[in-house]
Amino acid sequence: MPDPTLTHVFTLTVAIGRPVDHGETGAGRRRVIPITGGTFEGPDIRGEVLAGGADWQLTRPDGVTEVEAIYDIRTDDGAVIHVVNRGIVAPAEGGPPYVRTAPRFDAPRGRYDWLNRCLFAGTLKVANAERTAVEIGVWRID
Repeated sequence: MPDPTLTHVFTLTVAIGRPVDHGETGAGRRRVIPITGGTFEGPDIRGEVLAGGADWQLTRPDGVTEVEAIYDIRTDDGAVIHVVNRGIVAPAEGGPPYVRTAPRFDAPRGRYDWLNRCLFAGTLKVANAERTAVEIGVWRID
């Protein structure tokens, strides 16, 4: 079996609303960030991010933030795909934080059902100075 490689699938630009802070809990500080829309595009797939999802976050006592974003995307030919994207943002001493996600897809049978049969890795970064959008890169692990 060859070593894994990565193939870029698409990049999402996800519009987000104001965070809702839940405060400190026994596990850490919780907040939820509404997903209000957006777009995505790659070599073989493109479309829109549907409003109504959210990113649930927990910042643990060790400073690591666990993220779990749940939302839907609709391709330009009408397929609706459910997304669950979990990951971490871990501070690093003297450098940028470690930020990685592991998106999973639930696509309808047909043109996009290959999304159901692969593993993916993702990146996450703030997309604009106003902090009203994030950019998520998605790569298939081959």
